[in-house]
Amino acid sequence: MPNQPLFHPVYKSINKTLTIWGVERRLFFLALLMGGAAFNLFGSLLSGLVMFAALYLLARWATSADGQILRILLNSCRFKTEYDPAKREPITFQIARRRP
Repeated sequence: MPNQPLFHPVYKSINKTLTIWGVERRLFFLALLMGGAAFNLFGSLLSGLVMFAALYLLARWATSADGQILRILLNSCRFKTEYDPAKREPITFQIARRRP
């Protein structure tokens, strides 16, 4: 029996990002808070709405490009790069010609 594969069902909803109005929820709340901060700072409803709309559209683009982009960006500074092409020695090639 140890050679029998185990199958575990994985549902599509587990791998979907949680969204609000098509935007990843953390990015949505960030846009909402920044819009509220702009409203309080400038004392203008229009500035708050413009800030929210701009950040919402940016977040919508980021979510459509990659749903996990926020997690990737926040974790990218914690890990070292695995591959640095500047540290490699240049490779020299020699072309072998055929004899006629």
